[in-house]
Amino acid sequence: MLLAFSVAPSGQPATPVNGGSNPDASVHDAVAAAVKVVRESGLPNQTDSMFTTIEGEWDEVFDVVKRATEAVGRYGSRVSLVIKADIRPGYTGEMTGKVERLEGALSAAE
Repeated sequence: MLLAFSVAPSGQPATPVNGGSNPDASVHDAVAAAVKVVRESGLPNQTDSMFTTIEGEWDEVFDVVKRATEAVGRYGSRVSLVIKADIRPGYTGEMTGKVERLEGALSAAE
């Protein structure tokens, strides 16, 4: 399974996180907390400006998303979570495989 997700806090946290005085000014610290959870999971992952994509089995991927969401929850009174998944049993290495096939198709079209 490939799963792309985006998670962000909103509202004021019960207490400031990491000594911050204006927690709503930017979400980069909250996103960093989520990405840290993902990277420490050991699952293949990739982060871009909009989403973090992880690859693994259903239960392990959703466990990581849950823990990442909980990490972000410390930064606000609510959390927004967007998920998109490609569930294709029996396939691994699709995080790079899909892109390689796309690039091959583009090269063939030239």
